[in-house]
Order: sequence, then C-alpha cells, then structure tokens
Amino acid sequence: MSDKTPLRVLFCMGVNQNFMDGTADEMKDVWAAFVAMMQGIARLPGVRVLGNMDDDRIMVGPSVAFPWTTYVLADVPDYDTVTAACNLFRVTPVGDGTCKLWKYMRVEARIGRELAIPD
Repeated sequence: MSDKTPLRVLFCMGVNQNFMDGTADEMKDVWAAFVAMMQGIARLPGVRVLGNMDDDRIMVGPSVAFPWTTYVLADVPDYDTVTAACNLFRVTPVGDGTCKLWKYMRVEARIGRELAIPD
C-alpha cells in the first residue's frame, strides 16, 4: 500500500429475486460463487478486510436497498481497487459459468474515511 491514507469502504451486498427463485442446487452454486468473490476481495492488492456482518437471520427475501443482506468493511488503497472489488460480481461465474454472480446478488460500495476519535 502506498503512503496515502486508505479509503474506508463498506460493501453492501444483497441477494435478489433470482436467488430466491433458484433451485436448491442453484443456491449452492451461488454460495460457492459468493465465497470465491469474498476471497477475491480479500486478495486484491492493498485490501485489508476489517470485518463483516450478515443480516440473513433477521431479513427474509431479496434486498433491493437498505437494509442489505450482508456487509463487508475494508480499508482499500484507492478508487480503482473499490471498482475492481465491485467488478467481481460481474465476472465471478456461478455453476457452469453460464451466469455470473450479479444475476443473483447486487453490491453497492460506500466510500469514506476512518473516523478518528481524539483521546
């Protein structure tokens, strides 16, 4: 990572109706693609995943906006890397690769900075 202060990014992710309409096997394939995408975010150069949170037990149905299904908070070196993380939804194959993850899930990134609290 460079000497620049990293961006604090909240990746807000939601499942959509295509996932809800999927078969059990299709949902398993989406889960495998989701895991690959999450690992892909963590492997992007300079990314430091700080944590995640999942709403799947208290939220039922698709996420079209807030509240989202799951969130990832990360320090990311620059805007291009944020874009690369979001692009993983477009390029990560599901199952045989006919469809990509973005058929079943959506992402929105919120970019800010770490809030410094004085002592």
